[in-house]
Amino acid sequence: MAKVPVQRGFWFHVLDVVFNIVVIMAIVAGIRTFLVSPFQVEGNSMVSTLEDREYIVINKLAYILGDPERGDIVVFRPPNEPKKFYVKRIIGTPGDTVVIRNGKVYVREGDEESKELAEPYLDERNQGNTFRHPPNSGDMTPITYNIPAGQYLVLGDNRQGSHDSRSFAIGGEDHPFVPDDSIKGRVWFVALPITKIHAFSQPDYGL
Repeated sequence: MAKVPVQRGFWFHVLDVVFNIVVIMAIVAGIRTFLVSPFQVEGNSMVSTLEDREYIVINKLAYILGDPERGDIVVFRPPNEPKKFYVKRIIGTPGDTVVIRNGKVYVREGDEESKELAEPYLDERNQGNTFRHPPNSGDMTPITYNIPAGQYLVLGDNRQGSHDSRSFAIGGEDHPFVPDDSIKGRVWFVALPITKIHAFSQPDYGL
């Protein structure tokens, strides 16, 4: 004897739709919280690596599984404006000594000898023109950063037009370092405009 199909009521279908929407929203929220998230670049501090108004996708899982590395382009909350998001490049990692001297950047890892940091991503205008704050000052007076545990030093690729570790301050006092828990993820690739879609690879500093 054939079974008669069970008739579902109106409210059953409504609840089914709502349930599916909630599940989808939970999945999307989980992906944005723990895996990847989109951001829009504001300003020119990372020119010519990133342009104003480009859309980027950041990889959050990378820093759940590991630590930020030198050369990573990261989205973070700066110490002087904790409600905003900035995008810069990590130059100094915990335990490093970073020296800005004569327009160039030098890094000493632990007890190793200090070495000039080769930065092929800098354009012609910014190559050899990393100055003290303000970034377009032309001031080549040496400045040294000893980076403590759990902290990072960041610089924009547009060295003459970037508000970064050289200028971070709280209450009038220098506060150049970004805590690891303020870093939200590593920039994975440019998503829009379509003509500029590309992923980022780790620079080879040869240190």
